[in-house]
Formats: sequence, C-alpha cells, structure tokens
Amino acid sequence: MELVILYETGEGQTRRIVGAIADQVRVPGHDVTVIDTAEAMPEGVLERADRVILAAPVHERRHPNAFEAAVTAARDALARVPTLMISVSLKAAFPEGLEEAQDYLTEMKMRTGLQPTQEALVAGAVRTGSYDYFQSQIVRHVVLEGRDVNLTDGVREFTDWAALDRTVAAFLEH
Repeated sequence: MELVILYETGEGQTRRIVGAIADQVRVPGHDVTVIDTAEAMPEGVLERADRVILAAPVHERRHPNAFEAAVTAARDALARVPTLMISVSLKAAFPEGLEEAQDYLTEMKMRTGLQPTQEALVAGAVRTGSYDYFQSQIVRHVVLEGRDVNLTDGVREFTDWAALDRTVAAFLEH
C-alpha cells in the first residue's frame, strides 16, 4: 500500500504525531510519503496514493492557511481515495472541549470542501517556550481554561498515543 501523509505543524507536536504514524505504517511494509504542506507538493504524488492521512494543528480556532490551501487544491484527488483527517488541538484533550474541537474541523471542511472518509480529534501539546506573552495568556486562560497544568521543562503532551495507534490501524484496515 502507498500511503501519503500531508501535514503542517506549528510548534512541532503535529510533526511528532506524523512521525509516529509513519513509523506505525512502515512496520507492516507499507510505503509512506510524508509531505509538509508549508512546502511545495511533489507532482502526481496523490495520484499514486492508495490512502491519504491529513494532519494539522489548530491555532486561534483555525488550521494553518497553507494546509487549508493545499487541501482545497487537492480536493478532487483526495475524494478518490480513503482519507483520514487528524485535527490536533488542545481542546481535544478535555471532554468538555471536544465539541469545540469538532467545530474547528467542521469549519475547515466547509472552507476546503474536504469530505474525509474518517476523522480524528487528537490532543496536542503545550510548549511554553514557543509562545510570546499574549499567546501564553491565551493558552493558560482560554485554551486550558485556568487548569493547573504541570509543565515539565515547559512542555506538556496531551496526545493519547495508544488511541492514535488504534485510529490509524482501523483506517488502514478498511
């Protein structure tokens, strides 16, 4: 199977997620092409794909503009193959944030016309060293809603790696 992963990252958690997915997919011998949508997409790569995984973070209620532009441009090619859209956000880390996390994905699908075969809301990470003062206040008081989150070395991962593995395995089986 030829799998293509299109992604964009902000502070690096989505890149870590994509790396874990690529490793998981290679174990049974599948071919994986990983493409950062912030860069130019190689010609014809989606036409050779048997499946596509899309992954992008949410910042300020939106997925990155370059990611959405790449998805919009590739909409017809994506419609021809099974696709898994992974939306990475801190809201997905908490049960009371899942509805809002789903809203981010729904709005992105409306803007791009994407109709993925499967979707996953995946919790991201907090990397305080990546934020300016304003961003750190938004993360602490809006995204984390005042939760007392222990930041070891300025980083706290909320990604449920086992759930992500199960989601990807299910996508590859169908």
